[in-house]
Amino acid sequence: MKFKIKIKPKISYYVSILASSLILFYFAYKGVVAYLIHRELYGGGLDTLVLLRASISGIMLLLIFLFIQFIKIPDLKSHRAILRGIFIGWTCVFLILIIVNLSSLNFVILSGLVSFFSLITLFSLEDQIKEEKNTLTEKEIYLLQQLAKKK
Repeated sequence: MKFKIKIKPKISYYVSILASSLILFYFAYKGVVAYLIHRELYGGGLDTLVLLRASISGIMLLLIFLFIQFIKIPDLKSHRAILRGIFIGWTCVFLILIIVNLSSLNFVILSGLVSFFSLITLFSLEDQIKEEKNTLTEKEIYLLQQLAKKK
């Protein structure tokens, strides 16, 4: 499949970081508000709602750190495997949100867009890997030149 658009995997990671950050801040804000309300009403302790929102925020924070680490990987084939996983993850979130809670339309649209962008990046990356196979690296060119001088 020949794609005219060439999107680097780093851009897909940045989009995933942005989406995860939005979810992180939203649930962190909602968790703090729920904690303050619970503290005022019941005098202390943690509610299940507060813990769930805090755990979603924590998971999103860990995902952001993972995406930052993925940016540092130089190999395109590794990026392909990682992007497949990211695409599957965001697609699962998208489908689960549609099934469970369609009323949160903002998160459905956000996860759907990130999933679609990851798919486009994955197709673009496939073409980049095919192009890379047909080119020589600088080290290979140098070794070929050295081999030609010996003959």
